[in-house]
Formats: sequence, C-alpha cells, structure tokens
Amino acid sequence: MIEEIRRFKRSLKHALDGIGYALTHEKNFRVELLVAVLVIGCIFIFKVKNWEAIILLLMIMWVLISELTNTVLERVVDILKPRIHPYARLIKDLMAAVVLISATTAVVIGIIIFYPYIKELVVMFWFY
Repeated sequence: MIEEIRRFKRSLKHALDGIGYALTHEKNFRVELLVAVLVIGCIFIFKVKNWEAIILLLMIMWVLISELTNTVLERVVDILKPRIHPYARLIKDLMAAVVLISATTAVVIGIIIFYPYIKELVVMFWFY
C-alpha cells in the first residue's frame, strides 16, 4: 500500500513537471490557460446552467489536451531532425491544425453559450 502511494506521488510529480514545462516553454499553452481561467470566471459571473458549464469545461480540457499533444509530437519530430523526413513538417502542421480546430470550436461554443447571458446584461444596462 505504501509503495502504491509512492508510485502515485511520483506519477503526479511527473504530470506536474509536464504542466510546468508547458507553462514555461509554450506561449500558446499559457494563453489558452489564461482564456480558460477567464471562461471559468464567466461561468461563475453569469451563473450558467450546469450542462453549459460542463460543456465549457470539457472544451477547455479538449483545447489544453490538444495543445499538450501538439507539444509532445513537435518534440518527437524535433528528435528526428538529423534525419528529417518529408513528413516531419506535415506532422507539425497537422497537429497545429488539430489545435486550431479545437480552439475555434471552443470559441464558437463559448459564444453560443455566453451570448444570451451577455445580451441580457447589455439589455439590462441599456434600458436601466
């Protein structure tokens, strides 16, 4: 039992080291994390419905996971640099496309969810 706890702590440390690396070396990850914090703040400010909050949180996680996966694959391709294969650039471009599609989808879903709340707020202040 004690050994399992040690292994879990070690695994957790490695995971946190990975997040630390992304925070230190990946500007896009930092930007996406900042946007995630802002979205989470908006979830509380606008008191969105539970199912809307769940969708927003899932989209946040999807974008962050996509960015981390992109970083991993970029590093793997970078290891192969001395033996550059014509697909190396394509792999990086495809992973960047994955992140772009994930982030764009998240933004669209965020707009769809937050639009009624923002509209209500604007109307309230406009006619007050």
